[in-house]
Amino acid sequence: MTFTPKKSLGQNFLIDNKVIKKIVELGNINHNDTVIEVGPGYGALTTKLFEKKPKDLIVIEKDEELANNLKKKFGKKIKIINQDMMLTSYENHIKNNNLIIFGNLPYNISTQILAKWIKTDGINKFCSRLVLMFQKEVADRIIATTNSKNYGRLSIFANWRMKVEKILDIEPESFYPSPKVKSTLLVFVPKKNFFKFKNPKNLEHVTNIFFNQRRKMIKKPLKFLFKNFDEISKKLSIDLKSRPQNLDHLTYYRICEIYESLIN
Repeated sequence: MTFTPKKSLGQNFLIDNKVIKKIVELGNINHNDTVIEVGPGYGALTTKLFEKKPKDLIVIEKDEELANNLKKKFGKKIKIINQDMMLTSYENHIKNNNLIIFGNLPYNISTQILAKWIKTDGINKFCSRLVLMFQKEVADRIIATTNSKNYGRLSIFANWRMKVEKILDIEPESFYPSPKVKSTLLVFVPKKNFFKFKNPKNLEHVTNIFFNQRRKMIKKPLKFLFKNFDEISKKLSIDLKSRPQNLDHLTYYRICEIYESLIN
């Protein structure tokens, strides 16, 4: 390969055909779907997605050299957006309500990209699923359950509006260049029913207060957020001697709900 991957962009290109095939199968693409792929790189996955003949195939590639290479390879058969994903309002490119998102996300901004999608208004109305690749360490935090060492802000936030399923771990050799760590493939399905917050940033704020000192007892962050923390702890059946990792997702959503009712 003549192109030199850029560390600054977290470029590790998927080259394992078995994994690529698995990813495409998970998308369950039909002819009415709009498909968005983030970080297509050389277009190995793009090629297989194109073969499924979705209604529209859109790729978002920040690297200008790679974007130009994709233009040479696909011409006008697909839509290529040469822009930073974090700056892209991809909703403008969706022509129907059958969207599937794929992405081998750059390790350095993967959680930021995920958070952007989770906070997108109405994503459950126009997106059926997201098939995404993460560094295994990040994926472990996303799928972590209550009382586990990896459980924290990311799991609580991701599971707020998404049903998350782990598919498989992927060895470094499946990428070029090979990263130093394993990756994990996850599927996200937007929930139809979820807690409605005035602003998702409030959930981020609440969980940040709790998990900044995850070894401290619950009483301290609860007292920081609420003057009547004793009353709220009783209402939510919270043991003030417990730790942040002991509270389940639902409890944090209810805490945020109460917090929002008390602020402007």
